[in-house]
Amino acid sequence: MKPVTILLFILILLCYSASASASEHARAIDIDSHVITKHKATINDQKISYTVNTGTQPVWNAQGQPIATLHYTYYKRDKIKDDSKRPLLISFNGGPGSASVWMHVAYTGPRVLNIDEEGYPVQPYGLQDNPFSVLDVADIVFVNPVNTGYSRILPNKDGKMPSKAEQKKLFFGVNADVTYLAEWLNTFVNRHNRFRSPKFLIGESYGTTRVSGLAHALQNQQWMYINGVILVSPTDIGIKRDGPVKAANRLPYFAAAAWYHKALTTELQNKDLLEVLEEVESYTIDQYLPALAKGAFISEQEKQHTITQVAKYSGVSEEFVAQNNLDIPNAAFWKELLRDKGYTLGRLDSRYLGIDKRDAGSRPDYWPELTSWLHSFTPAINYYLREELNYKTDVKYNMFGNVHPWDRSNNKTGEQLRLAMAQNPYLNVMIQAGYYDGATNYFDAKYTLWQLDPSGKMRDRLSFKGYRSGHMMYLRRADLEKSNQELRDFIKASLPSADKAAKY
Repeated sequence: MKPVTILLFILILLCYSASASASEHARAIDIDSHVITKHKATINDQKISYTVNTGTQPVWNAQGQPIATLHYTYYKRDKIKDDSKRPLLISFNGGPGSASVWMHVAYTGPRVLNIDEEGYPVQPYGLQDNPFSVLDVADIVFVNPVNTGYSRILPNKDGKMPSKAEQKKLFFGVNADVTYLAEWLNTFVNRHNRFRSPKFLIGESYGTTRVSGLAHALQNQQWMYINGVILVSPTDIGIKRDGPVKAANRLPYFAAAAWYHKALTTELQNKDLLEVLEEVESYTIDQYLPALAKGAFISEQEKQHTITQVAKYSGVSEEFVAQNNLDIPNAAFWKELLRDKGYTLGRLDSRYLGIDKRDAGSRPDYWPELTSWLHSFTPAINYYLREELNYKTDVKYNMFGNVHPWDRSNNKTGEQLRLAMAQNPYLNVMIQAGYYDGATNYFDAKYTLWQLDPSGKMRDRLSFKGYRSGHMMYLRRADLEKSNQELRDFIKASLPSADKAAKY
């Protein structure tokens, strides 16, 4: 062989070797993978063993080509002889753009954050057993939508990533999100032989929009009946409440936050929170809402009475209520309530306090609850997946992924949930909400419950549960126990007896 030929051959080998090496060390998630680990726990006073399957499963397009892969964690109780009678709880968080981490390691899973009794982080960061997990009565799968957790969009067969417009059309919108997740769940349920099992969807925050749409899509596109839907700290799910209704619905939440921070009158502070809220809710519906509806044409006498009552129930001054024309924005309330003490309130959980650069201003500088949560959840989930569940990757776990701009048009998920309930006599819905949540306030959640089925014919299949905490009500130890037990009760109550047919 000539020297030039030998040199060319060596160069080709070196290029091939470099290419293979680069490919092997690319920072990419496996498209289709799983890792199995075995565990034991004491849950609801029962000693149980369980298997965890954590991995990835592709999203396919109509041509059968993988266009994304979703990371999941699937908990399955061992020694169950008949899966057809074992409920499957399918869990999503929200954002949109949020990973499934929040409910995974703080609510229903068998391991939860190392936090104090009220839910505040402590060091060293880590996990502890969750004796209240619903794993005793249901298997659970936590799903990360595209670009959250380890889930990622994949390049096409030519190695090119879809454009931002194509990504939005495929994944990043109310209806696109529901469509691809319904297909993905069909595959997951088939792979794990769970088509006969009773199925429950649980979503938190924007996840409630997601599961409301999924209940309909699974029944009408995948022919998969659902036994229950749990809406944790729900969004409006397409049920509009603008104008006076939106403004009025804030007042009970204001009262709850003010009561917690002892900013109400002595008369109200001496009452239990629920007693105060019952009084404020009645005033909101019967008097505050009608007063706001009158706008500029309200009488001076009624306006002054409204100013006095709103100030009394919200803990802010009459002057502040008047300056806001009876309609106090959330951000203004978070800044105003404890302004004289030098603190702001958290948005997602108003028990948390923040410190701003200036006491002046109309909104807080930052959200103290979110910063607290992120620096406790992030190390915990990274440690847990890698060290306890043995899922190792160099891909970053996205607590919040890039999914924007999100297409919020044509959001009919509330109506879709109503229709799914009407089509399926087995389907029940429960709402869980924290009284101190200022982002998706509990009275808006009640309003959603009231408006979901205007006919009232399915009223007995709808329920509301409230908690003395915020958006993630399960962070508070007492509410972790209470919310899991009420979820456990809901699952059991939504399982029809063997001789109960699905008919009216």
